[in-house]
Amino acid sequence: MMRSFASDNNSGVHPLVLDAIIKANMDHAVGYGDDPWTEAAEAKIKEVFGNQAYPFFVFNGTGANSVALQAVTHPFNSIMCAETAHIYVDECGAPAKLSGCAVVPIATKDGKLTPELIKPHLTNFGVCHHSQPKAVYISQVSELGTVYTIAEIKALADLIHSYDMYLHVDGARLANACVFLNCTMREMTVDAGVDVLSFGGTKNGMMMGEAVVSFRKEITQNIQFIRKQSAQLASKLRYLSAQFIPYLENNLWYKNAKNANEKALSLARILKKNPQIKFTQKIESNQLFFTAPKSIIEQMQKYYFFYFWNEDTGEIRLVTSWDTTDEDLDQFERNFLISQCI
Repeated sequence: MMRSFASDNNSGVHPLVLDAIIKANMDHAVGYGDDPWTEAAEAKIKEVFGNQAYPFFVFNGTGANSVALQAVTHPFNSIMCAETAHIYVDECGAPAKLSGCAVVPIATKDGKLTPELIKPHLTNFGVCHHSQPKAVYISQVSELGTVYTIAEIKALADLIHSYDMYLHVDGARLANACVFLNCTMREMTVDAGVDVLSFGGTKNGMMMGEAVVSFRKEITQNIQFIRKQSAQLASKLRYLSAQFIPYLENNLWYKNAKNANEKALSLARILKKNPQIKFTQKIESNQLFFTAPKSIIEQMQKYYFFYFWNEDTGEIRLVTSWDTTDEDLDQFERNFLISQCI
């Protein structure tokens, strides 16, 4: 049996989500989304985000980001993001290749962009020798586990909208951010000025699939074609879309993320028992970033697989999940105490 703190991608699927997939496996249904499960999932998403929200279900996060960014750019545009952004570091250049855009990385201390960091890059509009700034990409939660406040998102949106640009949010861990801020997903997106969202639940109890959610008519009208051309339209779409029904019912998304966030705080309390461990980022979600002596890391590796964030400085990342249990933490503490004694 494997229990992991390496990534919330390693967690299992919530039983209610599995049950929804099984229920969708009834008889035959029209393909490519013309089925009752997709219709119900679309209705659920509109309940959460408002009637201006229009979802397009896709296979995965990289596909969602690529489709969303293609929908708001031309190949002569540029996309700004934090230098740690998923689209810049972890997606093998897929968004840049599929959109044709230049991706402009911006250095940050905490993984979060600010208007002040973006402003120096808002140049050369109308100059044919330069890529034209058109989109800003942010991750909520950021790749460093930090959370944008609603005010911070609105400040970004207000700035870039004044330049006729679009704000795209990668919401792979949107639920964890909402739990931290105790707000709704609508407050964090539509009401804050977000234009298009990659809405994921794979890290929070779903099996696979995401939804590109457009909040503006001019974005919506082209996504169906971009999704197909990007090889992100599933023929048996019901198995992707059906998962969103239980995920959004009875606040399952919130309960799952709340457990992950709370378990991260408990895990941090265990780690803080060793004064040699230094946290490098604020603990605002289900991700912990910290440095530890090499001897402790090597001993921890005997019990757990996890990722180095910066091997030179001894910085590692641990991640809790929707299904992390108190027993998992008790076992970690026992193993952690053994590591400290070596």
